[in-house]
Amino acid sequence: MTQLDLQRVRQSINQQIGNRIKISANRGRHKFETAQGIIRETYPNIFLVEIEDESGKDQNKTVSFSYQDVITKDVRMILLEN
Repeated sequence: MTQLDLQRVRQSINQQIGNRIKISANRGRHKFETAQGIIRETYPNIFLVEIEDESGKDQNKTVSFSYQDVITKDVRMILLEN
């Protein structure tokens, strides 16, 4: 992983602010948690995703991920059509 890889991922995610995504995060022991959400904000080392509550009962929660998680494929994202 180079600084250039990190910068490319950061720029790519920054361009997708406000777009809906399907995100799959590695939670260890071969367990992946999948959810849909919207990229809300980006910062130098992390980005925030507002996860949509599927049941509609609870308030949406905001989760942070690092760009390194994307590079190492601990977090996988698919852009969804709005």
